[in-house]
Amino acid sequence: MEEGTHGPVWGRIKEHLDDLYECDDATFLVQALQNILATTSFPEAKNQAPWSEKDVFLIMYGNSVKCDDEPPLLTLRRFLHERLEGTVSGVHILPFFPYSSDDGFSVINYRQVNPELGDWGDIEAIGKDLDLAVDLVINHVSRQGLWFADYLNDQEPGNRFFIEADPDADLSGVVRPRPGSVLVPVQTRRGLRHLWATFSADQIDVNFKRPEVLLEYLKILLHYVKSGARMIRLDAVAFLWKELGTSCIHLPQTHRVVKLIRDLLSLARPDCLIITETNVPHAENVSYFGDGDEAHLVYQFALPPLLLHALFRGTATYLNRWLMALSPPPSGCNFLNFTASHDGIGLRPVEGILPQTEVDELVQGMHRFGGYVSMRAGNDGTERPYELNIALFSAMKGSWKGEDALQVERFLCCETLMLSLQGIPAFYFHSLVATGNDTSGVERTGRTRSINRHRWDVAQLEELLDRPTSSNSRVFRELCRRAKIRRELKAFHPDSQQTVFHLSDAIVAFCRGQEKDRVICMFNLTDQPVWVEGRPLLSLEIGPGVVDLLEGQQPVFHDGKLMLEPYQALWLMD
Repeated sequence: MEEGTHGPVWGRIKEHLDDLYECDDATFLVQALQNILATTSFPEAKNQAPWSEKDVFLIMYGNSVKCDDEPPLLTLRRFLHERLEGTVSGVHILPFFPYSSDDGFSVINYRQVNPELGDWGDIEAIGKDLDLAVDLVINHVSRQGLWFADYLNDQEPGNRFFIEADPDADLSGVVRPRPGSVLVPVQTRRGLRHLWATFSADQIDVNFKRPEVLLEYLKILLHYVKSGARMIRLDAVAFLWKELGTSCIHLPQTHRVVKLIRDLLSLARPDCLIITETNVPHAENVSYFGDGDEAHLVYQFALPPLLLHALFRGTATYLNRWLMALSPPPSGCNFLNFTASHDGIGLRPVEGILPQTEVDELVQGMHRFGGYVSMRAGNDGTERPYELNIALFSAMKGSWKGEDALQVERFLCCETLMLSLQGIPAFYFHSLVATGNDTSGVERTGRTRSINRHRWDVAQLEELLDRPTSSNSRVFRELCRRAKIRRELKAFHPDSQQTVFHLSDAIVAFCRGQEKDRVICMFNLTDQPVWVEGRPLLSLEIGPGVVDLLEGQQPVFHDGKLMLEPYQALWLMD
């Protein structure tokens, strides 16, 4: 790396490290990182621009589809090629490393592919076909890993990698997304110790106050980039740095580490993107944009619960209010829009947006549709709803009125609205193929999140996708069709302007793009036909000559009014 070319970036990296550590440690880390970058060959940047309207991501496990006679990653690559070519631009393969719990998020070895899935050659092959997103599980490790074994035996380097704390210390202010104590007792060669474990007793937090810990994770990060990752997802990053007497979430040092990672990736592979996973209230979530110098992308965590609530209650009141107040991201940053993921539908992001009575009714409704709710501990010691655990397709069985015959229509409305918003859209695999609640998975694992982590036999899934009357086929074919339409419209460039209009509490309406590329997006969130009167149509400059791009024909007008069928989505262009 030429100092004259990248000097300012190395200057910022040194500044970040000086803020975190003693001067000698910071200097050592800079030199170590310069040596790694000088001796490592990274893939060339694929794209001149960070994103475009052609970007649609898929989120899935490495064994979401499988068959008996080949590694699941090979099955996955074939499925992506045969079924989704031209539909998605990238895939986020959830942690594919050896693990001990949490379906991959308790990592035993960061540098090895789980042999039950395949090997690095399979991962790199997928990364050549599509933009590849990889998890850096940065907050904690499995207690079955070598670092933890070193800690138990007081051996380097692991004996310095974890956070010991006094069990009598006042930790009441610490934010933890689980009920119970943040400390777990551990027997070591040095006697009983209590270690920090934000998420579970099997997921032991690492100590980033030690510069060697940060260096180790930066090496792992660069290994993923070398192996083809174009996007790095920083899992549970909000909890990275701990200071007694604080909430231990979103600390300044954590934001400094994210800035450091962004600068380092700009040197290794300039088109590489960071996405932060921070399932917290909206204002806290978007703080990871920084001043445009932290995450390139943040998950739009408020969207899934707000959209689910709107479709369940048949009102866009709170969704519209939030959309109209939503600030655009800083230049060089954007949202990753999604409606479901391997985790549940988080409820913390709607704190202060949805009244608690509405949240409680939504929780009760999802119980009726076969779902569960996970709890977290509040600072006052009480347990509060943290996330809904339910397959999104099952969550669309009906509304507050009960189950009905409009599940597919309601679900397509949900996913199409997500596709339309400013940012990059991402389908969760089980939403794309309309997988319902996996209750047998919950019974088998004892974990409520398993309800939305089904493992499909690929032959069984493909038989359903090839059966035109199945819900799986109807949803999959239509969402793929709509995604392909979206990829050809400049209005849906992630940076394209978004203007939200309030037409009624039954409708979400917004404009994407400008002038000849402009698309008006309208969605009926109710189970009844809705007529849009003339004056709102005039404000949107919509007349009888417009075409609905989703259907390739003019929408229904009568006496100057525009009609939307129950859960109909419109993409209108002059």
